Amino acid sequence: MAIRTLKMNSLMAKELLRFTPQYSLLKKMKIGLFFGSFNPIHTGHLIIANYMANHTGLDKVWLVVSPHNPLKDKSGLIHVYDRLEMTKLSIEKAENIEVCDIELRLPVPSYTIDTLTHLKNLYPEHDFVLIMGADNLQTLKKWKNYELILRDYQVYVYPRPGYEATEFENHPSVLITDTPLMEISSTFIRKSVKDHKDIRFFVHDKVHEFIDSKGLYS
Repeated sequence: MAIRTLKMNSLMAKELLRFTPQYSLLKKMKIGLFFGSFNPIHTGHLIIANYMANHTGLDKVWLVVSPHNPLKDKSGLIHVYDRLEMTKLSIEKAENIEVCDIELRLPVPSYTIDTLTHLKNLYPEHDFVLIMGADNLQTLKKWKNYELILRDYQVYVYPRPGYEATEFENHPSVLITDTPLMEISSTFIRKSVKDHKDIRFFVHDKVHEFIDSKGLYS
């Protein structure tokens, strides 16, 4: 696969600062990339991100908001900028968790290997780690250029209900973490809103207010 190298000039660098995590530009770091539709982001996502940022040796975790996962049904996805805003609201006071919207600037659908390559071109000084659930590890062979992901990047895996070990669990690039098991899902949140159930404590208070104010998922 041909890789187009991004040549940055000063103007492009200024534009980049407008939409990329800012504090992570200051020094060499090991950054975990937690990709997701975040439709919507919930406390389970935040607990996983917090665990990864504080218990695995990562310096930071970037929540990478994806416009559309090519392996998932697009129906039911609300506008990506609403999902982005909720993600930002949920981590306002987090010191080592940031939001990255780089996939909003890349072709859709979003392929992880393309985003990883793009970020590595932008930040060659950083080491990027891919964060994924055990369910994704189980279907990794369906991902575009999954061999390159395993060759060039570490993968930190968090447990998911009902998903057992796979052929990749002993791969040298894969680390199975002790992240607390989260059974909450965005599907559950969306269904709860549609059924007029209270979602407080399942999502950040500001996310709850945002969903309610815009009538999302109802």
